[in-house]
Amino acid sequence: MSHLTRENGSKIYYEDSGSGDSAVVLIHGWGVNLRVWDQTVPALTAAGHRVVAFDHRACGQSDANFDDISIESIASDVVALAHELGLKKVVLSGWSIGGAVAVEAANTLQDVCAGVALTCAATPTMVPQDGFPHGQNAEEFAGIIGAIKTARAETLPNLSLACFADPSQEQLDAMTVLFSQSDPAATASLEQLLTLDQRDVLSALTQPVLAIVGSQDALVDPNTARSVQEYHADTVTVEMENSGHTPFWEETDKYNAELVGFAGAKLT
Repeated sequence: MSHLTRENGSKIYYEDSGSGDSAVVLIHGWGVNLRVWDQTVPALTAAGHRVVAFDHRACGQSDANFDDISIESIASDVVALAHELGLKKVVLSGWSIGGAVAVEAANTLQDVCAGVALTCAATPTMVPQDGFPHGQNAEEFAGIIGAIKTARAETLPNLSLACFADPSQEQLDAMTVLFSQSDPAATASLEQLLTLDQRDVLSALTQPVLAIVGSQDALVDPNTARSVQEYHADTVTVEMENSGHTPFWEETDKYNAELVGFAGAKLT
């Protein structure tokens, strides 16, 4: 078990597979943990990539007693991990809120980051903003956050259901378990999505971007994921027509092929 020590001695849990001074860094979505990548890591390592995955603050096996559980603070953990592990080149792969984390971290890492893969990402913004018509209804999204706070046991299974286009019971059960392993403090980062606007940061990125869209996504508006190319010219958009919010579980082979191909082109 590996941990990265951060402010006040609080620790981030991570797993490091493979070797070398370049790696794919996997950044999970809100409230779950690195186990969502268990079908992704083997495909990347089989292709010869070192893979680093970690649990967000207040998620999985990472500590919850952080004063700051913002998207920016999670991005700072990504940057610290890259430095701690001596990585000279990385591809950041972020899912859902992890996409917003990846954009923030890529902006900090600059030339160390060779590419950014965004899967059903909550970027540039989760809810409509001035000049941005896409996204979840802000009031409805705030209601989901409130339900997570006040009726967690009832809400997390419903959140799992919303992750898939056509889930099996096994997928629903597995996702609910992952959600349940997060600390209630993790809602701080979810609340930030009500105001987060990364249009300027996304436009300023110098790295190439792979934007993977779950065509049947009920959590992040597919048009939000599609809009990345409007703000970042060096973007390739891939549709996962049979997926909701979790194409790495719903169309695993296709998803892995896209991510392996993107990482291979950027890390060699």
